[in-house]
Amino acid sequence: MLLCMFMRLLLALVLGWLSTALTASAAVAVSAATAPPPRSGVPDWLYPLNPPAPTQVAPDDAKPIHVPDSDVAFTAAQLFNLFSVPDWHPQAHAPMPDVVAHGRPPKVFACGYCHMPRGQGRPENAPLAGLPAQYIIQQVEDFKSGARRGAVRTGYLPTDGMVRVAENVTAEDLKAAADYFAAQRMTKRTRVVETARVPQMKDVGWMYTSQAGSATEPLGQRLLEMTPDLAAHEHRADGEIYIAYVPTGSLKRGKSLAATCVACHGARLQGVGLVPPLAGRLPTYLVRQLVAFKTGARAGRTGEPMKAVVANLDVNKMIDVAAYAAWLNP
Repeated sequence: MLLCMFMRLLLALVLGWLSTALTASAAVAVSAATAPPPRSGVPDWLYPLNPPAPTQVAPDDAKPIHVPDSDVAFTAAQLFNLFSVPDWHPQAHAPMPDVVAHGRPPKVFACGYCHMPRGQGRPENAPLAGLPAQYIIQQVEDFKSGARRGAVRTGYLPTDGMVRVAENVTAEDLKAAADYFAAQRMTKRTRVVETARVPQMKDVGWMYTSQAGSATEPLGQRLLEMTPDLAAHEHRADGEIYIAYVPTGSLKRGKSLAATCVACHGARLQGVGLVPPLAGRLPTYLVRQLVAFKTGARAGRTGEPMKAVVANLDVNKMIDVAAYAAWLNP
């Protein structure tokens, strides 16, 4: 009798332990599935975030907003409408296809909102102007299939938004957008500055701006691309010039490294056939792509030749070659 009671008690304890262990294992599995992947090999400074503003002030939706050298005006509501591109200089380009100007609500944002009306891009978004149309199409298809992601797989809105667009855009709209951006001419949007110290930076809108005052900080082994005019950046002014601070000597070292790129990207890194141009492109974006190739986040067919290139590149060398490419004229 006592032995029977002991066995029943022992069985209950074992079953209880198994239940607890299985529940804990399931919780760990769920946590692992939902938590963002680690940022191994990805420097934090490469992905500035968008911290909440210290005070939330309701925008004045009736007040017209202007930028220099433009006769156009927009309200705050219009400037932050993802389905209507703020086009400060509509006469500077051919008419935008509807998907570029307005997207397809609710899941396909206007292409020109992030990539700008003439495809010039911003530090947090790809410049598309002058890229081969078929290359643009292939990249969107890679986003859709999962072959291409950012080096930070989740939580970086510019990339997450691109994945959402790629999953929902039609082939017809994609071709119209690719043909339009391929016909635009890229212009340099970044001034590359070699230095050992930089203004103290803060994250704002997925990029950097300087903090108030004259305090500085060591740059170290970083590439910090920032807006010198936060209002112009927030208003999506198409003529803004960004500043990319790079370590002293980056341009000379980058020129030497770029000698291995010319066979594919051309003598002045201006592209060859379906191989994209690099000259005059935003350096932060270029480093992100090199890191993505290195970590395997970009594994599409067009990126296959890059595996051998990035195998021997650390982040410091990536900074150097991106700085040199951005310094060149498109």
